[in-house]
Amino acid sequence: MSAPVVVLIGPMGVGKSTVGRLLADRLGTGYRDTDEDIVTAQGRSVADIFVDEGEAAFRALEKEAVRTALAGHRGVLALGGGAVLDADTRARLAGHHVVYLSMDVEEAVKRTGLNAARPLLAVNPRKQWRELMEARRGLYEEAASVTVATDGRTPEDVAQAVLDALAPHIAPTAGEPSPQTRPEDAVADPVTRIAVGGSAGSEPYEVLVGHQLLGELGTLIGTAAQRVAVIHPEALAETGEALRADLAGQGYEAVAIQVPNAEEAKTAEVAAYCWKALGQSGFTRTDVLVGVGGGATTDLAGFVAATWLRGVRWIAIPTTVLAMVDAAVGGKTGINTAEGKNLVGSFHPPAGVLCDLAALESLPVNDYVSGLAEVIKAGFIADPVILDLIEADPDAARTPAGPHTAELIVRSIRVKADVVSSDLKEAGRREILNYGHTLGHAIEKNERYKWRHGAAVAIGMHFAAELGRLAGRLDDATADRHRSVLESVGLPLHYRHDQWPRLLENMKVDKKSRGDLLRFVVLDGLAKPAVLEGPDPAVLLAAYGEVGE
Repeated sequence: MSAPVVVLIGPMGVGKSTVGRLLADRLGTGYRDTDEDIVTAQGRSVADIFVDEGEAAFRALEKEAVRTALAGHRGVLALGGGAVLDADTRARLAGHHVVYLSMDVEEAVKRTGLNAARPLLAVNPRKQWRELMEARRGLYEEAASVTVATDGRTPEDVAQAVLDALAPHIAPTAGEPSPQTRPEDAVADPVTRIAVGGSAGSEPYEVLVGHQLLGELGTLIGTAAQRVAVIHPEALAETGEALRADLAGQGYEAVAIQVPNAEEAKTAEVAAYCWKALGQSGFTRTDVLVGVGGGATTDLAGFVAATWLRGVRWIAIPTTVLAMVDAAVGGKTGINTAEGKNLVGSFHPPAGVLCDLAALESLPVNDYVSGLAEVIKAGFIADPVILDLIEADPDAARTPAGPHTAELIVRSIRVKADVVSSDLKEAGRREILNYGHTLGHAIEKNERYKWRHGAAVAIGMHFAAELGRLAGRLDDATADRHRSVLESVGLPLHYRHDQWPRLLENMKVDKKSRGDLLRFVVLDGLAKPAVLEGPDPAVLLAAYGEVGE
């Protein structure tokens, strides 16, 4: 059973989230917050739960969230301010490395303002904060193995103080810097671990981003598997065979299944070929499938894993920007048909994703730039820092050697991980990830899937921005920013004007459509995605007028 490397406790506003993320980065591990888990699972804020159902109902949810996280998370874990009130929770914390972050009331005033957004501080907040601390301080101290005062310290100083205090007790994991070592002093590149799922009915898993990650593969496969099948495209024949040979050397019965390159792999015929190979290999429920390659390969591998014996475990090793930030994360698997893209598929999350940045170094520039469309999409729908980084040096953003490559990929993955963790099966919020994809998929179908996905999505985002502007939803500055950012990295903005009737028909079979009602993801502002249903055909045509050439 896995266990957190550090558990942070303390009052509201003490900075557990900020310090926790800093600790996770310095330790090369993942970060998790039980309050965030509850919000994701319930689809509403902590304050709303308090108002709608009362504190007792929230504490029951909190107790279960802590139990789940303590049993399944091996990184840095932050608990809500009142989690220690529960005796069972305090008992579960025994044996863990628990750090109590403390602060006095004056510091609390500075940091939180003691405002009514905190559900337990709505009336006479200063007095109530003192009473809360009088009731809880002893419980924090009882549960903690270390106490670190945060008064007058920056989050960076607090994080280092935690590492210094725990240094004698924490054994660093292989390939990670020791807790007392600052990142700038570490020899090995840090590995970023991003948690996905675990609170929406799916098993949690991690996306690892860094270098030399194949050593993690055996751990992900586990000891229950006897056979491993490596699905790879023709273009990565040497990589697929090397991976198969390495797994065979570890004692697995390993086979390599070569499939066509790019979208040509995503057909029922190719899936059937993979099923046949699995059947001939005697593949069972406890065996594991590995998909190595771009987004098309990981889509296919996941679909084959979802359908063989009604679902076997699989691991994604994406080798392109597109696959790392989009296709390999979230559990959406699928194949194409003559009628459209990804119309046949299943939600089947992987057991883990290994994003080895070294794979990007040999990626053709057009493929690398194409993947940036999904990175830019993440910037517009959720994380504008991505846009800032690209705009600061567009030429550097076009190459894996750029100074911000790792950060751009990690930020993009975190956007998707946050969304899919709360909406695995696209019942609601997950739709925002399709920003630019309604027209983009229509273009791909019109081009018989010969176009790069990112190029089509770039045009789709340009169209969505103009549609949002004309519908009165999006401001001019943000709409214009789409053109400038996409163009700065070399992504296309235009498509043939005479193809509008065919594109309109293609969009009618888009997964977001409901009957004859077209639905588009648009922006109500930067990082404010929303859905536009049934727009006026004249507005659609006018928006495409800005795209067509």
